[in-house]
Amino acid sequence: MATVTLREITDENRDAVLALRVNDVQSEYVADVAQSLADAIDYPEAKAWYRAIYADDEPVGFVMISDGITDPDPTLLGPYYLWRLLVDERHQGRGYGSAAIDRVVEHVRSRPDGSTLLVSCHPGPATPIPFYEHYGFVLTGEVHEGEPVLALDLPDR
Repeated sequence: MATVTLREITDENRDAVLALRVNDVQSEYVADVAQSLADAIDYPEAKAWYRAIYADDEPVGFVMISDGITDPDPTLLGPYYLWRLLVDERHQGRGYGSAAIDRVVEHVRSRPDGSTLLVSCHPGPATPIPFYEHYGFVLTGEVHEGEPVLALDLPDR
């Protein structure tokens, strides 16, 4: 497998990252990159941290987390929340999504109180819940804005 890294979105790679797409069925479950970047601006209290997912030197996806939410607003999940994960339809099935979560976990572990990573998923026939459970996330029994919440405990290394 290629080496997977997370890289900042710059003027040089922005168009390539914005062009990344999931298939039509998955588009009901995850917002595209442009919407994600708009959400990051519209919700500054969510402390968005986003990166392009690269396989070697090719952009293959996008990830965005809430990075250390301190606002007690109950509409926000956190402090660390996997807000968006998108792997382009041409690059799925190669382990890039799991490798991207590995990089996110490394980042969260380096942060203050980075002991749990949360994610929520739109329910339905193509839900990514099985993907997250296979990675190690566990359903918490909570529901956030109609989506089941999963948690990944990040014990100290």
